[in-house]
Order: sequence, then structure tokens, then C-alpha cells
Amino acid sequence: MKWKSVTLHMNKPRKIGQDLYVYFRVMSMLMLGGVLFFAALGLLGYGQTKIANTTPTSSMKGLASAVSSQFFMDMLGMEMPYVQTDRSTFTFSQSNVSSFLFSLVTDLNWKDPKTFIAREVPGMSQDRIVVLRKGLQTGEDGPEDYGPKADVIPKNGEGGEGSITANPTAPPEVSEPTQPESKPLPPVAQPPRTAGRNVAFVYQSHNQESYLPELQGVKDPDKAYDPQTNVTKVGLRLAQKLEQEGIGAVHSDKNYPAIEKGFNYYYSYKYSLKTLQEASTSHPDLKFYFDIHRDSQRREKTTVRINGKDYAQIYFIIGGKNPNWKENEQFASQIHQTVEAKFPGISKGSFAKAGEGNGVYNQTFSANNILVEIGGVDNTLEECYRTADALAAAISEVILNVRKVNVQ
Repeated sequence: MKWKSVTLHMNKPRKIGQDLYVYFRVMSMLMLGGVLFFAALGLLGYGQTKIANTTPTSSMKGLASAVSSQFFMDMLGMEMPYVQTDRSTFTFSQSNVSSFLFSLVTDLNWKDPKTFIAREVPGMSQDRIVVLRKGLQTGEDGPEDYGPKADVIPKNGEGGEGSITANPTAPPEVSEPTQPESKPLPPVAQPPRTAGRNVAFVYQSHNQESYLPELQGVKDPDKAYDPQTNVTKVGLRLAQKLEQEGIGAVHSDKNYPAIEKGFNYYYSYKYSLKTLQEASTSHPDLKFYFDIHRDSQRREKTTVRINGKDYAQIYFIIGGKNPNWKENEQFASQIHQTVEAKFPGISKGSFAKAGEGNGVYNQTFSANNILVEIGGVDNTLEECYRTADALAAAISEVILNVRKVNVQ
């Protein structure tokens, strides 16, 4: 009995020692894990800051724009008890933190299986949008492009094939008798010319994007497409007004669904790249390129009233996967600032997107190539023409004064 009692007394301190060892080992591992966790976050942040020069939508700025306000509220709640929310939906649960880190490192979301194949399937990649430059009315809403539903765009050649036309002169007619104030302006008397050179090219990658008020019997925003009445008319108006402002312009009204065999909407930028190449070959003086689109948002987010008239608002879109995106954004910024100074609130600013196609929107073709969305599905051509006129005035000022194009 004595021997057994001594053994029990000896085992008790040993057990306590083992428990302490395990405790300190676990605490050490947790502390080390915490240090490594925050070190990894710091390194990732540093690395993404370094690559932000080439991919703005994968920078920490882009990540922050994708994180919900609940995330930041829960972050505060860790230090401020009164800010804490329902623990069952707590952002910093093990599952949410793991998901956050996985998305940060891989740009994938394990709760959304399509992100694992999005890069391989046209049209499935996520449009990660980053605000690069704000306008007076830039809110939480960024540009949206849903694309047409199946069989919405006809491929039978309706509307003609289109062509590339230099020096367009006939302004489009405006068929809205209720707003007579928007009659086409008379040509400017002998404006400064770009020495007879055509330096601006206007085209439309999504040439059949249209506006519901112009389409009889169509109410569904997903069906706002037409082979004849579409954003091509807005692009033409812009080219015509550039001519009046003294900028030699070339316009393409190519109808891609009619001319591309086996047309696929998600290959639109491949089709328009050929148009850019053809235009630059035929007109070697071209230096500035404008891809005109229509946004998918509703009227309240795409319209501004200036001096008693409604204008379609503008989004400048920068290809987030273009390695030289800063040059394109600088060009867009100059136009944004100029048009905002003349028409406050007309521009929503510039945004980086890296979703559709190859994520560059043909902007590697030239540092002076930008995508401009004019209006949304509920705007009228009348409102878009007003905006095109304002945009042309701003573009001409940037080209002639800022970009210093020789006009002699």
C-alpha cells in the first residue's frame, strides 16, 4: 500500500507538468500562428501593392471594394463590444476567415463553384470593378453589363453589315418633337483642323446595345438590343461633333452579328480588334480611339439634369488586365475632368474592370484607347446625343490643348 501511495504522489506532479507542457505548447503554436497569419497578410498586401501597377482590380484597393460593410463592423466589434453583432453571422468565424484568406490568395470563392472555371469559359468571369476616379455623382453603384439573353441578338444580317467611314458630316435626326431645344447645332465656322488628318476613331464593340424608349413594345432591359436603332447612332453623333470641333474623325458602324460567322457575343472584343487594325491601316494618322457602349442600369442611375435638360451619364471603363492601364486611365481622366468642369455631374468617373473577354477591352492597342458607356437602358437617344455633344467638346479640348496634336 505504501508503494502504491508513493507512486500516486509521484504521478500527480508528472501529470501537472505534462498538462503545463501541453498548455504552453498550444499557446506557443497559437501565438506563432497569429504572427505568421498577420505576417502573411502583410506580405500579401505588399505584394499586391507592387503588382497594382499592372492589375488594378487585383490590388488591395479592389479587394476592399469587394468586402462588405458588415466585415468592417465585425472588425470593430472585436475591440468594441457594443458594436458586436449576432455571433452566428460573425464575419470572423473560422469558416469566414478561411474563405477570406482563400479568396485573397487564389481569387476564387469556394462557395461559388463557377469561379473555378470562370477563366476558361467566356462570359463567366466575374466583373471585379474598382473605382479609379470619382465624379460628383459617383455613389456605391458602378457600371453594369449583363449582356443579352440567348437569341435576343439576330444573326441573319438584319441592319446591314456596316462600314468604316471617314469625316461623317450629316448629324443624326432627333425624333422627339416634345423637346425641340435639341435641334442639331450648326457647324462651327472654320474650326481649327487637325491638318486634314483623321486622328480620332469611334467604334462600338457591342454595336446592337439599344435604349428601351427607342424600341416599340420592348420593356425588358435584357432585350434592349436592336440591329438598327442602337448605340451606333450615339457613336456616329460623337464622330460628327468631333468633326465640328475640328478633330478629324473616322466612324465604324459595323454590325458584328451580321458579318461574323458563328457570332458569339462574348467574343465581341476580338471582332472589334480587327476593326481597329483595319482602321489604323487605312488611316495611319489615327491616335485616339473611343469604344462607345450603353450601360445596363436603370434611368435613376444613368441620368443627370443640367441647366434644365436631361443628360445621359458617362462611365469611363479601364481594362484591369492591361499592363499599361495607367496610361489609358490618364487619358480618360483628362477627358473626365474636362467634361465635368463644363457639365458637373455628367461623368460617373473611371472604373477598372477585368471580367469580360481578356479583361483589356483592346486598350493594349493604344494608350489613348478608352471605353465610354453613355447612358443606360432607359435613356433616350435625345439624352445620349446631348451627352455625345458635351463629350466631343471635352475630347477636342484634351486632344488639341492637353495632348498637343499639331493642327497646322
